[in-house]
Amino acid sequence: MEISNLATEQRNNNSMNIDRLPTLEMIKIINKEDQGVAQAVEKVLPQVAEAVDQAAIRFNEGGRMIYIGAGTSGRMGALDAIELTPTYSVPPERAFGILAGGKEAMFAAVEGAEDSKELAVTDLKNANLTEKDIVIAIAASGRTPYALSALEYGNKVGALTISVTCTKNNRMTQEANVGIAAMVGAEVITGSTRMKAGTAQKMILNMLSTGIMIKTGKVYQNLMVNVQATNEKLVERSINIIAQALTMDRTKASALFEAAGQRVNVAIVMHEQKIDREAAESYLQVNNNRISRS
Repeated sequence: MEISNLATEQRNNNSMNIDRLPTLEMIKIINKEDQGVAQAVEKVLPQVAEAVDQAAIRFNEGGRMIYIGAGTSGRMGALDAIELTPTYSVPPERAFGILAGGKEAMFAAVEGAEDSKELAVTDLKNANLTEKDIVIAIAASGRTPYALSALEYGNKVGALTISVTCTKNNRMTQEANVGIAAMVGAEVITGSTRMKAGTAQKMILNMLSTGIMIKTGKVYQNLMVNVQATNEKLVERSINIIAQALTMDRTKASALFEAAGQRVNVAIVMHEQKIDREAAESYLQVNNNRISRS
C-alpha cells in the first residue's frame, strides 16, 4: 500500500485549523483525539491476550523478548525492554530493543536504516535469534521494510513473531504469528505518528510485557515483588511492598527485607513459609520463581 493511502497519513478534519487557535483550544483538540486511542486499543485486546499467552510460554522456557523497529516505534520498544530490568529483575540480555541504525538511533535519526530489509536480518543474526525467542516488531504503518523483514526472518527461524501496528490489513499483521493493529486514525498533525500511534504502541507494549511478567510469576497479588532495590526510592518501595503483602509495620518489613538479602520475593516466602533465606531461595528456584504454588 502506498504511504499516502495509509490511515495514519490522512489529514484530520478535527485539527485543520489548529495553527490558528488559542493555546488552550489547541491542547483540547490534542487531548480529545488522544481519548480515542484507548478505545482503539480496546478493540485489539483479544490479540494482545493471545500474544501474552504465547509469549509467556516461550519466556518461561528461557526465550528472550526482542523488540525491533525503526524511529519512534523502535524507541518505544527499547524503552519497554529497558524498564523490565529495574521493575522485574529481568536480565537485560533476556529483554532488549534493536533499533534500525543501531544504538545511536535512540537519540538521533539514522537516514535510510528503516528501508533496509537486509539490516534487520543482520541485526537479528548478530543477536543469535533462535526458535525459543519472541520477536516483537513495531511500526505504525505496518509496512516498514526493516520491521517487516524482522518478522519474516523470525518466522524462518521459528521464533514467535508479534507485530504492533496502527493500520488496517497491513503486511506486518499478515506476516506475524500474532498481529496487533490498533486503528487510531489520522494524527492531529498529519503523519506525526509519534502522537496517537506512538501512544497506542506504548499502551500495547505495556500490556504485553506486564502480562508476560504476571504470567511468569514476577507479580504477587498486584505487587512487583521482583523489583531491584538499586536506589533509595526503590529500597523504600521494596519495604512498602513487603509491609503491604504481609500486613506488617515498616520496622518489621525493613528487618525482613535485610534478612532476605534485599530481595522482596525471598522476604515474603521466608515469612509465609516460616523458613530461612537459603530455604526461601531454594523454594523460589524450584517453584519457577513464583511465590504461590498455584
